[in-house]
Amino acid sequence: MESMLNKLKSTVTKVTADVTSAVMGNPVTREFEVGRHIASGGPGLSWRIYNGTKKSTKQEVAVFVFDKKIIDKYQKFDKDQIIDSLKKGVQQLTRLRHPRLLTVQHPLEESRDCLAFCTEPVFASLANVLGQWDNLPSPVPTDIKEYKLYDVETKYGLLQVSEGLSFLHSGVKMVHGNLTPENIILNKSGAWKIMGFDFSISSGNPSEQEPKYTCKEWDPNLPPLCLPNPEYLAPEYILSVSCDSASDMYSLGVVMHAVFNEGKPIFQVNKQDIFKSFSRQLDQLSRLSPAALTQIPEDVRDHVKMLLSVTPTVRPDADQMTKIPFFDDMGAVTLQYFDSLFQRDNLQKSQFYKGLPKVLPKLPKRVVVFRILPALTSEFVNPDMVPFVLPNVLLIAEECTKDEYQRLILPELIPVFKQQEPVQILLIFLQKMDLLLTKTPAEDIKNSVLPMVYRALEAPSIQIQELCLNIIPTFANLIDYPSMKNSLIPRVKTACLQTSSLAVRVNSLVCLGKILEYLDKWFVIDEILPFLQQIPSREPAVLMGILGIYKCTFTHKKLGIPKEHLAGKSLPHLVSLSIDNNLNLNQFNSFMAVIRDMLSRMEAEHKTKLEQLHIMQEQQRSLNISNQLNQSEETKSTSSPGNEVKSIPGHLSWLPCIETSFSPQVSLTMEEKQRLAREQEQAAKLRSQQPLAPQTVKSAALTTGFLCPLQTKDLTSSLMTNMTSLSNLSLSSGPRPGLGQGGAVSAGFASGPLMGSMGSMGTVSNGFNSGMNLASAGIRPSGPGVYGGMATTTSTPNFTSLTQNQGLSQPNKASDMSTLDSLFGPQKPKVSLNQMVSKSAPVTGPVAPSPWVNQFGAQPAPQVNPMAMAGASGGFGMQANPFFSPQNFSQSITTQSASVNNDLKDLFG
Repeated sequence: MESMLNKLKSTVTKVTADVTSAVMGNPVTREFEVGRHIASGGPGLSWRIYNGTKKSTKQEVAVFVFDKKIIDKYQKFDKDQIIDSLKKGVQQLTRLRHPRLLTVQHPLEESRDCLAFCTEPVFASLANVLGQWDNLPSPVPTDIKEYKLYDVETKYGLLQVSEGLSFLHSGVKMVHGNLTPENIILNKSGAWKIMGFDFSISSGNPSEQEPKYTCKEWDPNLPPLCLPNPEYLAPEYILSVSCDSASDMYSLGVVMHAVFNEGKPIFQVNKQDIFKSFSRQLDQLSRLSPAALTQIPEDVRDHVKMLLSVTPTVRPDADQMTKIPFFDDMGAVTLQYFDSLFQRDNLQKSQFYKGLPKVLPKLPKRVVVFRILPALTSEFVNPDMVPFVLPNVLLIAEECTKDEYQRLILPELIPVFKQQEPVQILLIFLQKMDLLLTKTPAEDIKNSVLPMVYRALEAPSIQIQELCLNIIPTFANLIDYPSMKNSLIPRVKTACLQTSSLAVRVNSLVCLGKILEYLDKWFVIDEILPFLQQIPSREPAVLMGILGIYKCTFTHKKLGIPKEHLAGKSLPHLVSLSIDNNLNLNQFNSFMAVIRDMLSRMEAEHKTKLEQLHIMQEQQRSLNISNQLNQSEETKSTSSPGNEVKSIPGHLSWLPCIETSFSPQVSLTMEEKQRLAREQEQAAKLRSQQPLAPQTVKSAALTTGFLCPLQTKDLTSSLMTNMTSLSNLSLSSGPRPGLGQGGAVSAGFASGPLMGSMGSMGTVSNGFNSGMNLASAGIRPSGPGVYGGMATTTSTPNFTSLTQNQGLSQPNKASDMSTLDSLFGPQKPKVSLNQMVSKSAPVTGPVAPSPWVNQFGAQPAPQVNPMAMAGASGGFGMQANPFFSPQNFSQSITTQSASVNNDLKDLFG
């Protein structure tokens, strides 16, 4: 790698040194920058050709440099002769001006080391192209090494040389004297130009019709650069020291032979014995065989043979050669016409440009790009010709690479983008917009191409707007999204709303419908669909355009209309449009088909959403219930045996019922859902309360209507205290075994709102006396409980059930009260009521009649419906309190006998 870099560095250094040494000190360098060595030309290929630019205008030029070191081997006299010959040729070329002659941009300048002058940009000499690479840079440039002449280039090049000779012979009465491939230069456009007038001969009597030319005798002792190339000289020039215009025509015949035979002339000349060689050549020419001309095209072979004739009068003159059928080739005629365009008027030019698109595909790309394109772009300065020239330029652009387009064509098009007159310019650009957007750089698209499209949308011409709207969808995929969103779409919408033309409005809608796929979903929903409701007209074409946009948006996979928009905006708008009186039956059916599709999708989507939501809710509900049951079980398992109730019958017994009754898989009625919601709320409140302190005995009203036991208490001592206070009787103070506190529960009635208006109830039916008064009974409501706000009433059974199911007046039957033991907890050893009765001390002394005793009379107890009690606002009764459930008390109570009255009498005296 390092060796390659060093080699490259040495090459660049060598080239720079060569250029510097060749041109340094020459006045040409004051005005021109000398660049790379590109070719060689002139007599003996002695002139090196460099590319260059003019410093003041940056105009491209070619710099011809003759390095005097080449002739260092000669004596001073010979050097001076060589220099004088070269100067004469350049000075003569500088004085002559013709399209077929090389154009000199700066005259010859001489310095101590070199001669130099500047011309129009040059590609190479014909000799270089034909394989003569003398005085070329090393290595030989690839573009020269691989250059191959096309037939049209050869034909037109020879035609140009013939035209140049015609100018010299007829116009200035001059014989070139050294017409060779070295003195034919191909300029950058590919045109063939004549140079090398070192041995030119002017007529001695230019005013007369028959010019006379005097040539010098061949001097073999002169340096080769002081003599013409003998291989291209006419025989008479050497043998008879005579020449005229026909001598140049012979040279033209040899050039034509060399062009078709890889640069080889028809005869090789021995320069040491020039006269003998030419005598032999004269012999061969007089009987020239057809085999010698086999490489020359058949339709020009006879003319070449005539040009190589020994007799000068037989040779066609230059003017005649320009008119031979060989040069009537379509490509050659086209190129010739371009060279004479400056002589044509606009009408002739327009007719030519109209037919040019048929010719361009038949021409080689190199000819089109480097010969025809410059001529076309030069016409852009004439606005009237632009509509005729522009289609051809864009046709050439299609065949160019992106780099060629940006380098050769785009700089010429940028000024044309801004022209608004004539309107055909805009139409042509719109038709080729895909080409422009594909090959133009993004920056130029943004600055030049898209502004032209915007001007077209805002143009006063309806035809321009209509065409623009029709063409935009064809290149919409090439427009960047921000430009489309912020610049193009707003102008299309404005054109639709503000125009008075139905065609423009419909085309605007069609354009929008076609470019929807390049837009973002939410941009369409937020900007395009609301815009449809602003369109004022109601023509059927407009309505169908609106329907088309809705349908495209609705059915497109990337876009789609959300069901909320369908229900709130799209469907109402479409339904209102569908009943417009201007629509026919088919159009109405189209509207209804779209509306039905929208309704069906909206229904399906929303139904699916609701079903999924319902399933999620049911799953969450089931999960909540399971969590509640788990928390309840955890509460039971972690409660302390000494301070909490170990087993509460029926506690939260309603939860499994809810789970069973209202399974998520079963469809619930509204009432069931409401009841389930209330029960969940109650359970949530229960979970949110703090547990009770063990010694606190309070009651509170529960908002759910349930009463549950909270704190254990000695039922016997509480009952004895209440009864003593009630009847003012004194019970025996003998020793009595204490009852366990585990199962006793406070007898206070709930004071909360769920107990009903207890203060306003005069009496409460309890099964013994329908008119029992709470105050007279001595039962005082306890303070509000802290466990879930529930009042503790389990110490007072529902005696209404007892009186309904079993009478209490059956005497003489031993009372078994062991069933009530289930009410008491296991914290202390159980002592049955039977034991309590048997161990109680007898009552002595007179006893005042107790109000309780009077309640055991034979008067019939009022029949009370327990279900009615359960439905009371206070929630007092078996159904309202889960702890007074039939499973807990009914069986034990029904086994009791009617002797309960006697037991109570014994108990209370």
